[in-house]
Amino acid sequence: MTELEKSMESMITVFHHYAKEGGNKNTLNKKELKKLIESELPNFLTTQKTPDTLDRIMKDLDQNKDDELDFEEFVAFVAGLSVACEKHFSLLPEKKAHTGKK
Repeated sequence: MTELEKSMESMITVFHHYAKEGGNKNTLNKKELKKLIESELPNFLTTQKTPDTLDRIMKDLDQNKDDELDFEEFVAFVAGLSVACEKHFSLLPEKKAHTGKK
């Protein structure tokens, strides 16, 4: 498999690993999402400034307002985080160039 195919498979596997813990095996409830984030993205919640981050994530991503995230809604979360990370990392060389650090 290519790197991208492995990444896609990993995202699907991780989603279903946590989704299977609750009642609906095809969605993440808030508790499952929290466990997923704490285990798979351990630095994410610690860098958030407000304690209601998880509530805001659920509200923003839950397009059909069923208090659960299906895979499509979950992918939007991962994609958004990926875009934010890419922007952060793409700025690093620029910062180094301005400060003269390597």
